[in-house]
Amino acid sequence: MKPIEITAFDLAHRFLGIEEAAGAANNPAVLAMLRLDNSWPAGDDVAWCSAFANYVAWLLDLPRSKSLAARSWLKVGAAIDIAAAEVGFDVVVLKRGGGNQPGPEVLNAQGHVGFFAGRSRKPTGDVVSVLGGNQGDAVTVATFPVGQVLGIRRLRA
Repeated sequence: MKPIEITAFDLAHRFLGIEEAAGAANNPAVLAMLRLDNSWPAGDDVAWCSAFANYVAWLLDLPRSKSLAARSWLKVGAAIDIAAAEVGFDVVVLKRGGGNQPGPEVLNAQGHVGFFAGRSRKPTGDVVSVLGGNQGDAVTVATFPVGQVLGIRRLRA
C-alpha cells in the first residue's frame, strides 16, 4: 500500500470556512488550535493566525513556531525567495498594521502568517495569496501586497 502524501497547504485547505463563534461562544475547532500550548488563550477572540499554522504543522509533524506571534515563523524552516515560493509547504509572514512597520529582524512586532497560495499581478501591483486563519475571523484565502511580505519559509525540503 502506498503511503498517503499530503502537503501542509492541502491539509490547511480542508479548514476553509472555519470561523470564530459570535459573541461569548467559542468555535471548538479554533479552540483546538489554541490549546496546543497551555499558555495560549482559552477563547477564539484573539489573533489566531499563528495558532492555525502551528496546528496544521503539528498535525503533519512539521517544524512549527510554538508561538502565537506571527513573526515567530521567521525562524522556522528555511528561508525561500518569493520567486521560488511554491504551494505546498511554504508559509508567508507578513507585516500587519498601519504606519511604518519594522522589517523581519524585529520579531516582537505585529504580523500575520499563513500558507502560500500563489502570486499574481493585479492592476494595483503584485499580490501574494495566503491561506490562513484569522483572515476576517475565519480560515480563508486572502491577497496581500507583495510589499507586506517579511519572509517566506519552507517547512519541508
